[in-house]
Amino acid sequence: MVSIDSHAASPLAARMRPRTLDEFVGQDAILGQGRLLRRAIQADQLSSIIFYGPPGTGKTTLAQIIANTTRAHFIAINAVLDGVKEIRAAVASPPGATAQTKQQSKQKTILFVDEVHRFNKAQQDALLPWVENGTVILIGATTENPYFEVNKALVSRSRLFQLKPLTETDLRSIVQQALTDGDRGYGKLNVQIDLDAIDHLVNVANGDARALLNALELAVETTPPNDAGEIHISLSVAEESIQQRAVLYDKEGDVHFDTISAFIKSVRGSDADAALYWLARMVYAGEDPRFLFRRMLILASEDVGLADPQAVVVVNACAMAFDRVGLPEGRYPLAQAALYLATAPKSNSVMGFFDALAAVEQEREAEVPNPLRDAKRDREGFGHGAGYLYPHAYRDHWVAQQYLPNALQGQVFYQPSSQGDELQIQTQVARQREAQLAAMVAGSAIAPPEILTNSPVNRSQDRWLERTISQTATQLATVRDRLFAAAAPQRHHLLLDLNASSGLLVWEAVRQVPEGGVYARVRTPVEAEALQEQAIALAELSRPIVVTSSLIELSTPLPELRFDRILGHNALIAEPNKAEILRSIATLLAADGVLLLGETVPRHTQRLYQLVESDRFPADFYQRWIAAEETIYQNAADPMTNWDAVDLQAAAEQAGLRATVQLEPTQTQMLLTPALLDRWFRPGKDRPSYGDRLAQHLKPSEVAAIEQALTRLASQQVHWRGAIAYLRAEL
Repeated sequence: MVSIDSHAASPLAARMRPRTLDEFVGQDAILGQGRLLRRAIQADQLSSIIFYGPPGTGKTTLAQIIANTTRAHFIAINAVLDGVKEIRAAVASPPGATAQTKQQSKQKTILFVDEVHRFNKAQQDALLPWVENGTVILIGATTENPYFEVNKALVSRSRLFQLKPLTETDLRSIVQQALTDGDRGYGKLNVQIDLDAIDHLVNVANGDARALLNALELAVETTPPNDAGEIHISLSVAEESIQQRAVLYDKEGDVHFDTISAFIKSVRGSDADAALYWLARMVYAGEDPRFLFRRMLILASEDVGLADPQAVVVVNACAMAFDRVGLPEGRYPLAQAALYLATAPKSNSVMGFFDALAAVEQEREAEVPNPLRDAKRDREGFGHGAGYLYPHAYRDHWVAQQYLPNALQGQVFYQPSSQGDELQIQTQVARQREAQLAAMVAGSAIAPPEILTNSPVNRSQDRWLERTISQTATQLATVRDRLFAAAAPQRHHLLLDLNASSGLLVWEAVRQVPEGGVYARVRTPVEAEALQEQAIALAELSRPIVVTSSLIELSTPLPELRFDRILGHNALIAEPNKAEILRSIATLLAADGVLLLGETVPRHTQRLYQLVESDRFPADFYQRWIAAEETIYQNAADPMTNWDAVDLQAAAEQAGLRATVQLEPTQTQMLLTPALLDRWFRPGKDRPSYGDRLAQHLKPSEVAAIEQALTRLASQQVHWRGAIAYLRAEL
């Protein structure tokens, strides 16, 4: 068993390891303000988690921070050094008390396993019972994809957090910390480092904080001070301290497969520059060139094929040339093969073989047509081979005849592309197929079609149609799906729902950002209480954080938060000053954040006069009805109806946002219930009703006549038109 505590004689990287979340640098995507992991650590409410990422990104450091802040008993083991015996000893007999005893006393036990992927299946299985019954909370750290390298049962019981290589800004901050910290770093020494030396260290460290600090330590410790007591780190010293970029490349791990995948996809996509880059990455990391040639030979047939039949010849020749010359000169034929494939016309028509293979697997085994059978053995007895037409005896060395089994006549497996040499093949194959089919029809007896099916009335469909009396829910789901498809949130994102009272977006947000955080804005305490009651079934850390506020003052309760995605459905529909509100919302966006709104535009809503035939009223009366209803949507003082999609885009641009707005017409089936008709003509409370507004222009008897005409449509479905403005805005 090992300890992850540092001491004074430790290397600089160990001494500078952050001790608190505030000292931790980078990984804002999972540890930023408001993120689930940060809140879980601060609240000491961790469940089992696995940290996955390249070396030097902070996996072990996060475990150390958890050890420093948790009230739970903390145990650390290393999968490289420890086995099942040590696991059992750590869990069953920790110092002072057993984990089971601590569980009975309600004190949690956290087990940190560094390099957890190094455990074999049996060792990982040994952990499972204790994790499953809650004896321990597992924190695993791995540089390999846990979905492949960690027991599926452990993965399914843990939250996964992926740590990314540190940015240049993060690495520069770490250098400054090391140079200014007097207790753990070099703050007590007079170290002067040139800017270009820092640039080199940061660049070559390649996102690895440990590699950076090791290089800095070597530079400082091996550079003697001058007469003034100054340790001067120049570019040349930095170059000697870290001469080769730290490259993460395991020939059996994720990076290997991800990089070869990027290379293959770049070649397939005809991007010669990207192909050379990924090829160079692999060669630099020490990949076996023969493996690369094997993959390119496959690609020459799979993705180039008959569009350039010479591709496989060229790649094979380059592979043979490499075997003769070896490295380093062998990199020339390696690059030549990659460039030839990247610039060649592409066709994957050879994939037709797998369609044929599927037909063989799925179809009943068909007999070989008699003309195609071997005539040398059974021609006399069974007539095998009789009727075969020898193609070379015909013009162009081709003749139409049956080659496929009877059951597969007309089946197409090979589909030539229109690329390169295959364009000519495409025309040739198409013509021959046409002739082949014509010959097949001419040589067969045409019988009248046999009716083999008869469909009774679909009563279940009728019942379904009866139940589908209104498509409002379907339309709302469409709006939700459209907004989330455009938002494309990542699991760690921080997301804000601007109008969460209906729950349309907030619960989908909870599902899509489980490692991030969801904030739900509502207008009133009553709405907040209702939303919190709905969330009570969720785990505490998974619940949306409800904020009661007006939109214009929303930044007040959220002063330090910046959201990756802000979504809203009908959040601005009745707001009088949309530009001012959008300006306030913009302050909550992260630098690369996106605002997405779906706003129903009342100006484009269904007109009720269109639901009634015009000949039911005198022409003059019907025209006055039209004029009276249109005034509702032309009222410049009504914030519900005084705007359109262009006004929404203008408001966003006034707020300093880069915005696009798409107006999409909608049409759904609306059931005109008696309750709905009653609301239209009942005197309004907060806003005038439809009947109230008509009464401003028509006589009471005329309003009554309109109500009577619409009442005749009660319990009927009508086509209901409208429009939704979809806004996408960024800083």
